Amino acid sequence: IRPLSRDDAPTYRDLRLRMLREHPEAFTSSYEEDSQKPLSWVEARLTPTPQSPHNFVLGAFSDDGALVGSVGLAVEERMKQRHKALVFGMFVAPEAGGRGIGRALLDACIARARSIPGLELLNLTVTATNERSCRLYATAGFRTMAIEERAIRVNGVYYPKAHMVLELRPPTGGIAG
Repeated sequence: IRPLSRDDAPTYRDLRLRMLREHPEAFTSSYEEDSQKPLSWVEARLTPTPQSPHNFVLGAFSDDGALVGSVGLAVEERMKQRHKALVFGMFVAPEAGGRGIGRALLDACIARARSIPGLELLNLTVTATNERSCRLYATAGFRTMAIEERAIRVNGVYYPKAHMVLELRPPTGGIAG
């Protein structure tokens, strides 16, 4: 497992399009929309910027060097929300499943997130009916804070999304309420 760079953009794009095509109910992005985005969009996603220096995408590679899994982290850019980040695009190719790659990717993502100054919370959404993924996130310490009914619609079928959160460290300020 290693961070992906601009050089990995073609391979990451292929894996990302595969996950969106094969599991449209699992992601808010769609194959139809993302397949129209230029490679430069993917390159930009894999390249830190002054506005988002801590964003990253991790890739898991097989013994033969094939990219078989990924997970990303995007730290909120607005000042009032920089204590939070979004985990996105978690996927392991089915042929690489059952080997602990998903857990290793998630653990590496969380470990890297813990090193980001000021970051307190990780948020993610997962299709609530995907019990295996919900269980993976729960065993990593995420808790469900809400279920969004009819969060996405794929081919006329609605899917609920579980909004989950992991507290990396206690709040550094007071809590209003």
